[in-house]
Amino acid sequence: MQLKTGYDTDRGPSWICWVDFNRTWNTARFHGKELRRFRTADANFYDVETEETYWLSGPKKDRTDLRYGPGAPVIDEDARAAYEELLAGG
Repeated sequence: MQLKTGYDTDRGPSWICWVDFNRTWNTARFHGKELRRFRTADANFYDVETEETYWLSGPKKDRTDLRYGPGAPVIDEDARAAYEELLAGG
């Protein structure tokens, strides 16, 4: 799962990581945060504790995971092998 913060027009940090969803896909858990589904033009989830917004989507094979942000996403070690396999066409 590719996940990025929604602040400052997608210029916040971004991660390639595993995200756990509940049965209805309305709640996601990531790095100890509980995110709830929320639909706006810039976000599709928000942190229930901080109200920070996030955009969750699948990782991109063409590595365009950061739309406007500088740098590269942080890749969690437990997701690295699956992400590299995706990039290799697997």
